[in-house]
Amino acid sequence: MTYVITSACVDVKHKACMQECPVDCIYEGDRTMYINPEECVECGACKILCEVDAIYFESDLPDEEKQFLADNAAFFNEVLPGRDAPIGSPGSASDFGPVGVDTPMVTALPRNEHAPASV
Repeated sequence: MTYVITSACVDVKHKACMQECPVDCIYEGDRTMYINPEECVECGACKILCEVDAIYFESDLPDEEKQFLADNAAFFNEVLPGRDAPIGSPGSASDFGPVGVDTPMVTALPRNEHAPASV
């Protein structure tokens, strides 16, 4: 089980969750953040700090957000556009740095009209 970042984060990326995560398992894509399911310890600190209520425990995902569970795993387990290999589980998001790409599902989403203009 893991926490999952959903559509409310797309084009917003406040990153308060990333700074609060005690195991550094929240990675930055181009338009959204992703929680590594193999590194997450299910503490819930990210959910509490999320400014846009985008984070849910896997079993609590609303029906309209359930596709983000598989998509979140795909970010780490599949070869993303422009990359030679899957990200896998590097063990430290801050050491790994921003990935700069998203999954095809997130890339295909329309821009979030509520996002700050700088994103």
